[in-house]
Amino acid sequence: MRPFRSIALLVAAVPALAFAQGAAPAQPPAAPGPDATAPASPSPAEPPERQRTERAAPAVPQSSPEAAPARPSAPATPDEDDTGSTPSSQSTEAQAPAATAPADAPVLDSGEAPRTTDAQQQRLVNGAPLYNPNVNVHIVQKKRFADEGKHELVLYPAVVQVNGKFTNHAGTALHYVYHLQENFALQVGGQYNWYSDESDFNLELIDKVREQAQAASSLLLQWGAHAGVEVTPLYGKFAFFNNSLAQFSVVLSGGAGIGKTRHLIRPEVANEVEGQTYQVPARFGDTGNKFLGEVGGGFRVQFGESYAIRLEVRDLIYTARVDKVDGCNLADFEALEAARAANQPFDGLNLSGSCKVAKFDGVDPKTKKNYREDIILGRDLVAEPSSDVLNNVSFYAGFSVLF
Repeated sequence: MRPFRSIALLVAAVPALAFAQGAAPAQPPAAPGPDATAPASPSPAEPPERQRTERAAPAVPQSSPEAAPARPSAPATPDEDDTGSTPSSQSTEAQAPAATAPADAPVLDSGEAPRTTDAQQQRLVNGAPLYNPNVNVHIVQKKRFADEGKHELVLYPAVVQVNGKFTNHAGTALHYVYHLQENFALQVGGQYNWYSDESDFNLELIDKVREQAQAASSLLLQWGAHAGVEVTPLYGKFAFFNNSLAQFSVVLSGGAGIGKTRHLIRPEVANEVEGQTYQVPARFGDTGNKFLGEVGGGFRVQFGESYAIRLEVRDLIYTARVDKVDGCNLADFEALEAARAANQPFDGLNLSGSCKVAKFDGVDPKTKKNYREDIILGRDLVAEPSSDVLNNVSFYAGFSVLF
């Protein structure tokens, strides 16, 4: 029975061996040589699909791999008891260790080498590479200091009129601002013009042609007070000296109030009495209080939490109807002029209660100037009570304290 069993096994193994030899590609024999090494070949039983899908590991671009010499592999010998097994005999390549980049380092798709291999310089900041000349990192931050609920005291040491055609003004202003919200505030302000006079152009007209601008166009503002609101539609920050930040905002304001006005009656003149000359200063007449409106805008630059600088332009708008000078109206001036022409005293005249007679009576002991000569000048101002609205546009430069 043993011979018959061996013959049956031989007959069954011959077709399997024929199928395995037909599936494996033919390999040309390598030429023998002293330095020749046999390449690694897959086992005859290895399927062709596995040969096509397996690839060598990609090389790291930072270092050049050094391949170890391949060792020949012995051809697989089929076993009588295990004909279906397919042992793999692929060669492995030893690679030198390479510098590892951080996990969030940028990847260059152009195939170029990175400009730096430092891991810290390749690290990403908010999704953008820290070291890349073509990428700008933009960081948006909130306001460093909140304005809501704060008080602000603003001092403007220099307030200078910039549209002086017939008038010139210079003064000082003080404002108080309470910030109800971040972009909305209430304000109260006052201004005193320690210099208010006719412009050089208007004084030249008076001196050369004995004419001057209408009273409504050359009314002077002595002081003003107003209340209103202030809004901040835009704000931001900028850097200076490379390591310091300042917070700026655009401010718009508006309000209403009251202002005191005056007008030039007589410019500075020389008075000659008994062969002696006296310099008589300019004579201004009180023209009463007028309605005052205020609109403006500018910049506020805040340094730190408590100090700021303000640069603004404000327009003070006030009515300029002149119907009284030193409280005297046209009827009062007519009565005063008639008494002056007749050289009579002013005590028994029927004048209005607001007329300040002392302003137009008597002689100045220092300059020997007779004030009765100013009656006719005051009368000319109210003879034609012109009406107009004046715009006193001024530049405000000051600083503020927040608390």
